[in-house]
This record gives sequence, structure tokens and C-alpha cells, in this order.
Amino acid sequence: MNMPSKVHLIDVGPRDGLQNEKQPVPATVKIELVHRLQAAGLKEIEVTSYVSPKWVPQMADNHEVMQGITRMPGVRYSVLTPNLKGYEAAVADRPDEIVVFGAASEAFSQKNINCSIAESIERFAPVVQAALAAGIAVRGAMSCTVGCPYEGEIAPERVGYLAGLMKGIGVQRVDVADTIGVGTPKKVQAAIEATLAHFDIDHISGHFHDTYGQALSNTYAALQMGVWNFQSSVAGLGGCPYAKGATGNVATEDVVYLMHGLGIATGIDLDKLVDAGAYISEQLGRPSGSRVARALMAKRAG
Repeated sequence: MNMPSKVHLIDVGPRDGLQNEKQPVPATVKIELVHRLQAAGLKEIEVTSYVSPKWVPQMADNHEVMQGITRMPGVRYSVLTPNLKGYEAAVADRPDEIVVFGAASEAFSQKNINCSIAESIERFAPVVQAALAAGIAVRGAMSCTVGCPYEGEIAPERVGYLAGLMKGIGVQRVDVADTIGVGTPKKVQAAIEATLAHFDIDHISGHFHDTYGQALSNTYAALQMGVWNFQSSVAGLGGCPYAKGATGNVATEDVVYLMHGLGIATGIDLDKLVDAGAYISEQLGRPSGSRVARALMAKRAG
């Protein structure tokens, strides 16, 4: 096993975690969440997205949120940009990185962004080129890399195909995402293996959902391959609007607890992170989706 000695966590809670909330989340709350995450030691935060408010109303306050953040040195603030119009809107807010996204499933691509995989890449190519020319980093989110709500199991070859397309337009690093949380360690490792044909291990991150309770197992399986970049969401926020029954991202608190238990450095203060999760959970009026956070909060109370 080639287990890393340290990992880099990207918290996607403010964007991926909150985008599907039915009730509006005030921009002030999102800004405070970002501040609490960076105070806990997160060095990379996915803040918002520049999409049509008609489709994702929770992200309509993207400018207010990005302009309202007090930035900390050494922290990377990333945003999702689905097209050139979104990118042009984002540039004014000075993101450190933009994220484009594609699916390893043709059916999911059609349902999610109304075009084929190849067409989605054509759409993203000018976005990537513009960002790189402006000195902005580019990440590619690869969804449905092990399973799709419409097609079922996804072959690793499809993941390799998508990774190759993203590499071809200049994407610098990619996320191997189990969007609907159906993956198991062997399938996740196969998806990562396919991605390694196009990106080295330092430019691949794992993004796992916990629908079937496999997210931490899949994280461990990725660690065994040497992956040291992971995405997670404080309090386990998030889901997938195009996948019925899919639950949230793996909780950042749970991932940090796992890493510290393995002796792997994260640079994150778990107590402060739990407080950040408690804050947003209280604002949303529901318990944290992190088992670790609930246990530690109960220990504090008791």
C-alpha cells in the first residue's frame, strides 16, 4: 500500500452542499460558513456556482457571497462555471479556480445538462482556455464514475474516456465522483485506475457520497492507491437533484476523524470543524449528517 502521510481536503459544503436546499439560505450564512471552515484549517473551499438562478436558485447570490468573504492567505476559493457566460460572471469575483463538470454516463449528461458527453466537453473548452489564459486554475468534476441512476453500473472505460476528453481541453486535475453513492472499494479503485491513464495521482481527487454507507470505505480504498486529495462536505451536506434517493457527500468531520486515526495529517482542527458543522446544521434546522460530529457533540454535552 502506498498510503500518503498527509491529505488535502476540499470542502464543497457551501456550493455542492447547499445548492439543493429547498428553503433559501441567506448569503450571510454562507459567508459565515466559509469563514468558519477556513478558521478550522481548510485550505480549499468550493464556494458557489455561476449557473442560471432559474435552475439553481440557491446560488443566485454568488456575487454577494464571493464579494463578502474575507479571504485568508493560502486558501483556494473555487467556483463552478457551466459555460462561458457563467465564467465571465465569475471572473469579476476573482476565483482561484473554476470547476467544469462532465458525466461518465451519457444518460446522466443528457438529464443534467441537456447534451452528450462530447458536446459538454465542446462547451467547456472555451471556458477552460479563457481561465488558463487568465491564470485561473481549472478542475474537472467527473460525475457518475461508478454508477448512474439511469444506466446503472458504469464501466471504467467510460471514466477513462471522460478523463481523456478533459485532459485534451486543458483541465489540470479531476475529481473521481461517486455521485449517487453506489460505489464500493473495488469499483472505485477501477475508476481511479482508468483515470490514471490520463492524470497522475497528484491531480486526482476522490469525491464520495454516502447513500449506501460506503463513502469512508471508498475513501480508504483510494488512499491505498496513493490518492491524497479528497472532497467532502461539512455536516454531510448535499445530494444529487437528478438521482432519487441519493444522500449527501461524505462528511468532512468523518473524513478528518478517519485520517487522524490513521496518522495522516490534514492540517484541520476537528473541534473547530465540528463547530462549523453545528453552525450550518442549526441554520438549516436539522441535525448534522456527520456521525463523528454527533458523537463528539454528545460527548461535550455529557
